[in-house]
Amino acid sequence: MPREREDRLEARDLPEIVRRIRARTPARLLAGRAGAAYRTGTQLELREAHATARDAVRDELDVRLAFGGAFVERWKLVELRTKARTKEDYLLRPDLGRQFDDASRKELVAHAAGKIDLQIAIGDGLSVSAVAAQIPALLPLLADGAQRRGWKLGPLLVVQHCRVGILNDIGDLLDPRVAVLLIGERPGLATAESLSAYMAYRPRAGHTDADRNLISNIHARGLSPHDAAERILNLAAQMMKAGKSGCEVREESPAPRIPQ
Repeated sequence: MPREREDRLEARDLPEIVRRIRARTPARLLAGRAGAAYRTGTQLELREAHATARDAVRDELDVRLAFGGAFVERWKLVELRTKARTKEDYLLRPDLGRQFDDASRKELVAHAAGKIDLQIAIGDGLSVSAVAAQIPALLPLLADGAQRRGWKLGPLLVVQHCRVGILNDIGDLLDPRVAVLLIGERPGLATAESLSAYMAYRPRAGHTDADRNLISNIHARGLSPHDAAERILNLAAQMMKAGKSGCEVREESPAPRIPQ
């Protein structure tokens, strides 16, 4: 049955309250069945979403292809790698994605810029698609917002085969007041373009997720780049004021005043 015909039947047969519920969420709720199975259109959508999610995880991040050469030059992105040499290493050995390789450690030390208030890093994580879709809009908002607040930014980093724990290495090598890792989230069947921002106050070796804060679901149907930037910057200000991050810090709005 053609999809248009199938949709007309669904719209005609469903009560209005069901149509309203379906309009408010991308989840495949009350999608209807053909016997014991989903209808053909729903099955095809699920297969497409699953394929997109697999591609997002398996793709390799090509910075110039994802952002464009002009963007890379404008923001002077510093490309680094973890000890996970291949995507297979990255998926099977999460520990390797939490540490820079030797060459990247040396390069990062060479880019150290003295006192840093806010250090931003971009990690491919589990979705290259999310990084390509969200970073071009989000990064300029964060940089401009930090400048308005009088914060000194560290070098803008892009880390291939990256896990959240790389924040500890960043803290040990650059000693920023607050480090932010913008990393691709594990894709689902609603979107493969969702980005997360993991944040930590003066991260160090041995720190865990209990020492970090998270702002997630940055994507077209979730948190917009503008709202995400405001929340990230406000939370960074809160961390600087409190002198800590993690489970003891709850996000506040608006941003608190920070002693200089």
